[in-house]
Amino acid sequence: QIIKMFGTVVVGVGIAGLARIRDLMNPMPSSPSEHLKLLGFVSRRSFGNINEAKQISLEDALRNKDIHAAFISTENRSHEETIRMFLEAGKHVLVEYPMALSAKAAHELWEMAEQKDKVLHVEHIELLTEEYKQLKKEVAGKDLVKGTLHFTGSVLDENKSGFPAFSGIARLTWLIDLFGDLTVTSATREKQKDKNYSRMTVHFQTANKKPLTWIEERGPGMRREKKINFCFTSGCLENLPEAPRSSVGLFMQDQNLFAKKLLGQVSKEELAAEKWRILRCLDLAEVIQQYCEEPEKIYS
Repeated sequence: QIIKMFGTVVVGVGIAGLARIRDLMNPMPSSPSEHLKLLGFVSRRSFGNINEAKQISLEDALRNKDIHAAFISTENRSHEETIRMFLEAGKHVLVEYPMALSAKAAHELWEMAEQKDKVLHVEHIELLTEEYKQLKKEVAGKDLVKGTLHFTGSVLDENKSGFPAFSGIARLTWLIDLFGDLTVTSATREKQKDKNYSRMTVHFQTANKKPLTWIEERGPGMRREKKINFCFTSGCLENLPEAPRSSVGLFMQDQNLFAKKLLGQVSKEELAAEKWRILRCLDLAEVIQQYCEEPEKIYS
């Protein structure tokens, strides 16, 4: 039996990129990841080698016929352009969320991947955490009355990471995955430049017209945490469930999923549902940004 191998390259070696290199070099035994072979990494900085992985130029990565897939771990702002280059070169792509900073670009890239018959996989490790899997079980089958998801974190450079609705799309992904399709009813944003503080507040309605609120708040020294308050007809859920950490790292779980797609082991239904969710969240992120950037309406 011939083992199908996919040559891969990691583009960008920040925290995620380094985790990707580590996981590609140490795949889980007898997992789909054993079909991925790291052939190098691309970075604007000069490293030479990282462990056994060698640095190669972007041109080489795009031209090399032995490289079948790219793991894109660059800053958000450059995702779109990098995905486009690798798809045009006929490579499969795994990219960290958000895949692009506009809905239009995301739809175009997805179409391009489909035309070229390539896998475009967007990492969403926030759906793979044990606390989230537990939360999803607890929410299942309950009737929502109203809910809030409040995220706090340290300051992001928006020039690199994009508008908060895009950089924080992991929270939006949680809400859509838990409660189904949402409509934005309003969104505002407060910024204190001198304090480097930003707070975005988004109001949604579920398909059953129930209100959900998402707050994305960032400032110097703010602890990274998520607070929830989901009220159901049966009572309220005010804390994230305690859950033991999985023995398999989140990036490794994501890498296994990507490899499964390359091997054709993910059902059409799952792929279609995932495509809908990813593009829907990016569409909503854009609507939110438009609401927040609308000039104040002046009533005379």
